[in-house]
Amino acid sequence: QVQLVESGGGLVQAGGSLRLSCAASGSTFSSYAMAWYRQAPGKQRDLVATITGGGSSNYADSVKGRFTISRDNAKNTVYLQMNGLKPEDTAVYYCNAGRLVNMVYRAYDYWGQGTQVTVSS
Repeated sequence: QVQLVESGGGLVQAGGSLRLSCAASGSTFSSYAMAWYRQAPGKQRDLVATITGGGSSNYADSVKGRFTISRDNAKNTVYLQMNGLKPEDTAVYYCNAGRLVNMVYRAYDYWGQGTQVTVSS
């Protein structure tokens, strides 16, 4: 069982930056791959970035070069640094714990409550 709590969302102008954090409970945090998803109003929840326990990361094409996922296993925390934000990045951002299966991220049913990111033009 993993409990996840996101923080760091807010309102920012286009071109600005935000850093999201996700604090996880439990002693096996480093054994999970972690991910950030986002969901805009009326749209499906999309995978944004993933990171393995060892720190290997992967990104959706829409955020490559602008977002950076990282983790601190000693603090049971995963981060999402978002630079060069665009209005289309506006969404609720969710943290997830999962695993890699044949190099593809598979989400477990462990989700945080989400944090709202709003980018104004």
